[in-house]
Amino acid sequence: MTTKRPFTEVMLEEAGAIAAAAKRIDARTADAAVSLLVGCSGKVIITGVGKSGLVAQKIAASFTSVGLLSVYLNPLDALHGDIGVVREGDVVVLISNSGETSELLAVMPFLKKRAVKMLGILGKSKSTLGEQCDVVLDASVEREAAPIDQVPTSSTAVAMSLGDALAVAWMTEKGVSANDFAMNHPGGTIGRRLTLTVADLMIPREKLLMVQPDARLPEVVDALTTQAIGAVLVANPSNSSALGGIITDGDLRRALKKSSADKWGSLVARDLMTATPISVQSHVAAVEALTLMERNARKAITVLPVVDAGTVVGMLRMHDLVQAGLS
Repeated sequence: MTTKRPFTEVMLEEAGAIAAAAKRIDARTADAAVSLLVGCSGKVIITGVGKSGLVAQKIAASFTSVGLLSVYLNPLDALHGDIGVVREGDVVVLISNSGETSELLAVMPFLKKRAVKMLGILGKSKSTLGEQCDVVLDASVEREAAPIDQVPTSSTAVAMSLGDALAVAWMTEKGVSANDFAMNHPGGTIGRRLTLTVADLMIPREKLLMVQPDARLPEVVDALTTQAIGAVLVANPSNSSALGGIITDGDLRRALKKSSADKWGSLVARDLMTATPISVQSHVAAVEALTLMERNARKAITVLPVVDAGTVVGMLRMHDLVQAGLS
């Protein structure tokens, strides 16, 4: 019979296996492994079978996401044409817990003919695969976390962590920045937060209405209603392309509340506007603009004028920032 193990005990067992592997790998071996990747003039081919194959696919995806061109090669297909993806100058990473995986051993002679460097992530360094690799990272574990030792748990966790360590070390060596990373993730939250600027999300000036400071109340209301973005900009009287102020729906309501109804007919844009509104430049990161709108001490801001070098170039709405997935 097998003995049940508490849920968290499995996690701690795997964490312990990763920690033990980290202590085993000396600096010279780690540097040699990273150097293979840094010096790669082609691409990184990662291969493995079964659960090791799934780990290989994850590592290949991680490498590519940080900018290190990598592909997964299924060794079962390699001998039927797919080995053609391997070129001189590539680095091949082989993942095997036993170090004796027959499918990988069958591919080895053909990899050698292509003059590639080989890095092993192996559960047994002293193995047939280990003997043929240029560098071997010891991925051995004392035992699996599952009560049935044949179920890959700790071993796959260690192999995965070694792949992550290689990816991060390569990033460090290459000086990969957050912006570099974001360029490979334009559709994700990280990419959007790092790459989107105000210019990407703002309503451009040519689509905006602007009123003059002496525009009367009906004209202001008409502009607010027609534009339907919660605000209308007021032009500078001495320069029509410059910002004189902004009138939001809230500004209008507050102004009307302060004035008696019999005075409404004499109100003009100058009486309604905020004369020195907070603005933002078009090159600013959209997430910075969002922070500016959310943390403003004056009042809640839902629209921001976009002004470059004194010229109005657009309007940014909180709605567009939310729609872009930044909030």
